Amino acid sequence: MERLVFVHGSVVGGAATWRAQRPLAERFELVVLERPGFPPGPPVERVDFEADAGWLAELLEEGDHLVGHSYGGVICLLAAARRTEALASLTVVEPPATQVALDVPAVAEFAEGGERLWAEGPRDDPGAFLRLFLAAVGSAYDPPSPLPPELEQTARMLMDERGPWEAEIPLDKVAETEFPKLVVSAAHHPAFDAICDRLERELEAERAVFPGYGHAAQRHPDFNETLAGFVERASSRTKR
Repeated sequence: MERLVFVHGSVVGGAATWRAQRPLAERFELVVLERPGFPPGPPVERVDFEADAGWLAELLEEGDHLVGHSYGGVICLLAAARRTEALASLTVVEPPATQVALDVPAVAEFAEGGERLWAEGPRDDPGAFLRLFLAAVGSAYDPPSPLPPELEQTARMLMDERGPWEAEIPLDKVAETEFPKLVVSAAHHPAFDAICDRLERELEAERAVFPGYGHAAQRHPDFNETLAGFVERASSRTKR
């Protein structure tokens, strides 16, 4: 049975991010990771995509199909460059890897807005910071007030997260690998659209667009079948 490894993004952990993918367990082995610092684990002092990429790279097994959402997509791109021999496929869902497309005005503006939020945002109010962040990424999620303990933990970590605009993705190294790539976007945010356009072109990736679910394209009813078909094609390719 093919092994799918799922990596979540900021704020929401793996179980919640990939809830809609549970039915895929009938066809694949699902490994839904909880990144360091996310409940039920204790908080960490610093969230850093480079550190998490190293953590993820050590967990990967030969033949894995790696799937990452948002900040988790950045982590997956970096881990894929470290463990090129391990992967059977790579799927990223709207990674905020702004450096790959900074020549696009919408992407440059998105990156600058993130830097301003981290530098000038309400550091004494995790709930207010979280709401500004969600609005910036195009999420429709409206967190409760006051934040429940687990969400307050992840909101506080968000404020100490290393901004993804600093991530330097080794596109050449990932592009030269033989495993197939799939890039998913949701047609809701010009910066994410442009980043995914660039990744599609530079990585010679397949592309899927699932509108109507904001920054959570994995909740679209057609996502699972698209991912399953992609994984099955990738598996057939590696077994030839």
